[in-house]
Amino acid sequence: MPRHYFLPSRLLLTVIPALLATGCGFTGGRDGSAASSGTGSTRNGVLHIGYQKGGAPNVLRIQGGLDRRLAKQGVRVEWISFPAGPQMLEAVGVGSIDLGSTGDAPPIFAQAAGLPIVYVANQPPGEDTARAILVAQDSPIRTVADLRGKRIAVQKGSGTHNFLVQALEKAGVPYDQVRVSYLAPPDARAAFDAGSIDAWAIWDPFLSVAQEKTHARVIADGRGIVSAGGFYLSSRSFAASHTAWLRVALEELDRTGIWIAKNPDESARLLAKDLGVDPKVLMASQRRVRKGDRYVGFRPIDDAVMTAQQQVADNFWKIRLLPRRVEVRTGLLTPQQYAAITPAAAGKALPVHQEARK
Repeated sequence: MPRHYFLPSRLLLTVIPALLATGCGFTGGRDGSAASSGTGSTRNGVLHIGYQKGGAPNVLRIQGGLDRRLAKQGVRVEWISFPAGPQMLEAVGVGSIDLGSTGDAPPIFAQAAGLPIVYVANQPPGEDTARAILVAQDSPIRTVADLRGKRIAVQKGSGTHNFLVQALEKAGVPYDQVRVSYLAPPDARAAFDAGSIDAWAIWDPFLSVAQEKTHARVIADGRGIVSAGGFYLSSRSFAASHTAWLRVALEELDRTGIWIAKNPDESARLLAKDLGVDPKVLMASQRRVRKGDRYVGFRPIDDAVMTAQQQVADNFWKIRLLPRRVEVRTGLLTPQQYAAITPAAAGKALPVHQEARK
């Protein structure tokens, strides 16, 4: 059964103060206690996977393919919901979950805080319009340049934070000349609805839902932004000791991604109940998992991927949002480890049937 997991603030104060200072901390706990740390999270044959409401991990959770496959090996999967990537990687770093997926920025902030995370798998950047800066329909703000002096909300340390930093730079607006409110998506949506912020940098599926519900306008999207794409991440100790589990999980996640690409409407219906929205709202979001008629799943984590990731890290360092410069390659596994956990189909673009593009 899935659960919602938040670490109590006392643990953040003692274990990861650097991340707490960035505004990426958990906000509370369902039962007021933390799961055990380190390799203890795998005792009794349980694989803990973090997921966000949109995307392949949640679809895989709902469909149950990974649960059934690992059950044959005596392994149980526990799914834990997180509002965004930074919160998820805090849990990875302290051993509360074993595998999670985020955009490009969360692992950089986690590395800056000294968390022992490693890059397990990479997916190329998705559709460029899957993240955007929103303003109210009647707002006088028309371009990113108009954000100077305005208040904008974003989840700090998220992939969309990277997008916002680059969008402001392209528009010639210094980062310190906007008033940034670091809010998780649910809090940012409430602030946006209340009119207490002028703009909101957000990603799908929250983007699609907000556009449908509030008729918000997009003043910029992710086109032209440097991104290494999305990552699946684990702790170094778990990746070294549970290679077979990771391989199975990545294989099932890749299969799920292919299924979503071929069945965007059905996957939207599966996710709609979790999000409490009309399935039609999510259909545009789900179609963004591929470009054109081809689905590109996992790809090898090579020098090109890490060069792009380093550029993202350096952008954050340049505007002093990191406590130190991060060398992203310190989060790599060995070539032998990647060979053992990477699905055989990685790096191959698969056709998506035309009939699935209704």
